[in-house]
Amino acid sequence: MSAPSSHREPWIHLSRKQALSPVWSILIRVLGLVLGLAACSALAFLLIEPLRDDPSRIGEFYKCFWDGSFSMESYIWEFIMNSAVLLCIALALTPVFRMRYWNTGAEGQVLMGVLAAIAVNFYLGGRYDASIKLPWDQVTLLMLAASLIAGTVWALIPALFKVKWNTNETLFTLMMNYVAMHAVDYCRAVWVPNGSMVLSKLTDRERLRSGILYKLHGIFPSLGKYNDHLLIALIVLFVTALMFVYLKYTKHGYEINVVGESHNTARYAGINVKKAILRTVALSGLICGLAGWLLGAGIDRTVSPESAKGWGFTAILVAWLAKFNPVMMIVTSALITFLSAGKDQITQVFNVKGALPDVFIGVVLLFVIGSEFFVNYSVHFKKPGKGAHLHV
Repeated sequence: MSAPSSHREPWIHLSRKQALSPVWSILIRVLGLVLGLAACSALAFLLIEPLRDDPSRIGEFYKCFWDGSFSMESYIWEFIMNSAVLLCIALALTPVFRMRYWNTGAEGQVLMGVLAAIAVNFYLGGRYDASIKLPWDQVTLLMLAASLIAGTVWALIPALFKVKWNTNETLFTLMMNYVAMHAVDYCRAVWVPNGSMVLSKLTDRERLRSGILYKLHGIFPSLGKYNDHLLIALIVLFVTALMFVYLKYTKHGYEINVVGESHNTARYAGINVKKAILRTVALSGLICGLAGWLLGAGIDRTVSPESAKGWGFTAILVAWLAKFNPVMMIVTSALITFLSAGKDQITQVFNVKGALPDVFIGVVLLFVIGSEFFVNYSVHFKKPGKGAHLHV
């Protein structure tokens, strides 16, 4: 006679949801955002002195998020522009991430795109030598070409090592970010040796060169008061449409998905895996270079190690939250930009110093990311003393 089994059924277990309607998926994510904002305000009440002294200002705390993006016309256009550039970088990461190639080097690839654009403007726009000054339309096209090439080359270097020697692309691309930052520092030191001096102490030629550290002339065609913002948004929307079609309806988009699922399956299907990796990484670098051109030619019109603004890393979150869907990335990039602008407004209104506003945003994003769990999984609870289960 066998001994009775000591196995007991767990009181809680998980199961993957087979399908969830789009409406419920949206509602769960919105609930995660609302709960995140609530937790964020509770934390703010504990840590921000003006809120502790006057709890009625909690409404003002929430209002900061809206005011940071939509309280003024200039804020609205800045919100659109920043969302567009962030979206552009997220689009660059989408094909390689779908292929399970973990490119963490978008920051450096964008930065090299900025550097290439500014270098063309510096040498061919009359700043290095006033006698060498091409028409603005030619300079614009050359800046674009240089940015695209620089971003592509910078992305392909780790990819070549990956397909040749199977190196770790995550670490390789991450280290390339720091190489790009030092390359910018080197170029700035070469272009403007006395750049740290005040302008009044520079010679005429040094003063001309010093524009590389401040602002180059805008080179986008005039479309109105906020011409740069509008043109950037239109360009990125066009790229978004192209990326959606490329991934969903083209042979290359299909190959990206197959390679991402299994290299062996891809080879069995007759796909050249190495060629697919190089082609997809080149596309990723190309779009990062485009983002660098938008920053260098249309927004900042200067270059520094911080020109990419950390968006190369933030774009990973944007792409992941949208499940690498180019259309959904419009929403997620707008959400991240909205929260970031609200953070800056909180810093101003409540005179918060240090990294505390970033903690608030981190709390909100933690809840948003956590909501993905309930989109994909059901939680089952066993009723005490019964075999039935409750589930959420």
